[in-house]
Amino acid sequence: MGDLTVLIISSIFINNIILAQYLGACPFVGTSKKMETAIGMAGAVVFVLTLAGTITWVINTYFLVALEIEFLRTIAFIMIIASLVQFVEMFLKKSIPALYAGLGIFLPLITTNCAVMGVALLNVQDELTFLTAIIRSVAFAIGFGLALILFAGVRERVNLGRTPGPLKDTSIGLVTAGMLAMAFIGFQGMV
Repeated sequence: MGDLTVLIISSIFINNIILAQYLGACPFVGTSKKMETAIGMAGAVVFVLTLAGTITWVINTYFLVALEIEFLRTIAFIMIIASLVQFVEMFLKKSIPALYAGLGIFLPLITTNCAVMGVALLNVQDELTFLTAIIRSVAFAIGFGLALILFAGVRERVNLGRTPGPLKDTSIGLVTAGMLAMAFIGFQGMV
């Protein structure tokens, strides 16, 4: 139980997929201007990342390794991730059209989100068990969502203030992301 707690804390805070490993920067910066879109993207990424981490582990373990065709890992993982994103896109378009419109181009970009592929590959590379792969995928997804929502909140507040011309919009966002990353790196002494 203690090892799983360390894995969860480490994946959310210390090895945060966006702030410490810098994977998934495109949707992180692109959807963090408004809190509503940040929350929607965080939910979509949590869903896709959790399922992708689980399904890719199963496909890798029971098909690719068993059939000794590990060289197809990247192609198989991309197909799984793209299928999951298409499912999320269809669901949002039908069920929550306002969120679908708010996410715009960034929803299909989850397919190319290197955080999703990165977690799938990290789970396989570290030879995790099924349970730990699921827990780590969920924890990485929560960490991504937490960072995205915190970043959106800070970015909304910063945009309310007076910002010098060269630092407006994305520039101040990247400076803010750097400060947020340093705050998350401060958790490294915990475990």
